[in-house]
Amino acid sequence: MLSALLMPFKVLINFSWGALATLIVGLVIIIIGLFKFLLPFPAAHRWLSSFANNWFRLWGYAMSMMFRITQPVTWHIEGDSQLHRDRWYMIIANHRSWVDILVLMHLACRNMPMPRFFLKQQLFWVPVIGFGCWALDMPFMKRYSKAQIERNPHLQGRDIATTQKSCEKFRHIPTTVINFCEGTRFTPAKHQQKQSKFEHLLPPKAGGTAFTLQTMGHQFDAILDITIVYPGSDKRPVVWDLLRGDLRNIYVAVETLPVAPELIGDYFNDDAFRDNFQQWLNSRWQKKDQVIERLQRQIKSDHATR
Repeated sequence: MLSALLMPFKVLINFSWGALATLIVGLVIIIIGLFKFLLPFPAAHRWLSSFANNWFRLWGYAMSMMFRITQPVTWHIEGDSQLHRDRWYMIIANHRSWVDILVLMHLACRNMPMPRFFLKQQLFWVPVIGFGCWALDMPFMKRYSKAQIERNPHLQGRDIATTQKSCEKFRHIPTTVINFCEGTRFTPAKHQQKQSKFEHLLPPKAGGTAFTLQTMGHQFDAILDITIVYPGSDKRPVVWDLLRGDLRNIYVAVETLPVAPELIGDYFNDDAFRDNFQQWLNSRWQKKDQVIERLQRQIKSDHATR
């Protein structure tokens, strides 16, 4: 009874904390971005980018705090003890909720570089978000379709070259690039609609991951295959559990993989490479499906012993 009465206050506290932290840190990063725009010198850009990254990590700590403000979350993390903040990583992860972003922020604050996303060029013009992401040196991609390239052959490879130029900034700041390979959040309805051959996952989309490796593969120290499982997430939204203080356990498995040379190639123009890469990613997804099954058994066992 008391828990039900306190629930609205927990929602208000968690939401207010997240919104206020995002607003304050976001405004600071935007101000740093304005200085970057006014001081177009490489040395100044590197210093300001590092300063913005420190504020981004502060935001990560604030988001990590959300898991402790109104609920005693217990973290069950395996396989991340050998990671380092001064390395470069690419993450391939399953996607259950936008809470996944906060989970990855929590992991980054522990022992990984702060994460980055590859963004569509159009997002640059989104108020606040676009300029904030630019200040954090997140790459904005401009992809060209096969039809556009056929009409204008000079566009061939320009998207890769442009993104590679943007990613040169990551040579100075250790970075983690995140790929949610399913392309959308998992739900039972989407699972049925896509007729997924995986029990707990949607089919992975290989293009974005292959593009990331083609662009930055030689810079990455490792690929991190991260699997996230929330107890009871099939029954209710994870974000609601977080806001109302009922998210008590989070299970995360991290597997570190080498960046093999055969994983770097032209996915969009090399048919043989595309087939091999799809097979590799599908095999990773098959293993991830097994990891989720194992973690769900662990959840049932942990629940039975409480």
